[in-house]
Amino acid sequence: MDFSYQGVMQAFALMSNWELLAVAFGIAYILLAAKESLWTWLFAFLSTIIYTVLFWEGALLSSSALNFYYMGMAIYGFISWRSGGEQGEELEVTKWSLKKNVITILSGVLLTLILGTLSDKYTEANFPYLDTFVMVFSVIATWMLAKKVLENWLYWIVVDSAAIVLYWKSGYLATIILFLLYVTLALYAYVSWKKSYAEHHSF
Repeated sequence: MDFSYQGVMQAFALMSNWELLAVAFGIAYILLAAKESLWTWLFAFLSTIIYTVLFWEGALLSSSALNFYYMGMAIYGFISWRSGGEQGEELEVTKWSLKKNVITILSGVLLTLILGTLSDKYTEANFPYLDTFVMVFSVIATWMLAKKVLENWLYWIVVDSAAIVLYWKSGYLATIILFLLYVTLALYAYVSWKKSYAEHHSF
């Protein structure tokens, strides 16, 4: 795959208008999420509608199913952020214990191996294990994001890095560039949320 400036520009020129729109919505989604804005869930919903169709057409079955899940989580995330606090107030950033994170990661790896094996054996999916890893841990990270768990951004850094490899193998060059941006923004969002958490737990 040609990652030169000319190659990148050519890839963008060959993109469909729908993929370009999905990329734009995706960038807006992650920027707004970093700012803890409720508007993030609207752009998440719009972006995932488009990617659900694009990945289905590209035979990335797990990624297509994942984006269908994202649509439902966009609605849930909006409700959770708006009134998910103990007294029905706006949700604040929380943290998970090391033990809970370790259990979550081990469970995700086990589920990836099981579902990846099934996908490899019974479907025509491309790169079944990598695709499944991205799906499983994206489901976990999205749930954490909807609950405003600080560590979700660390999960996203790993997930987005794996997705870059997956989409490089699959030929989605413009989406690779989006996910490179996601990794950078996830780092920014982690720092931003960590500061927010510290401000609410400094007394």
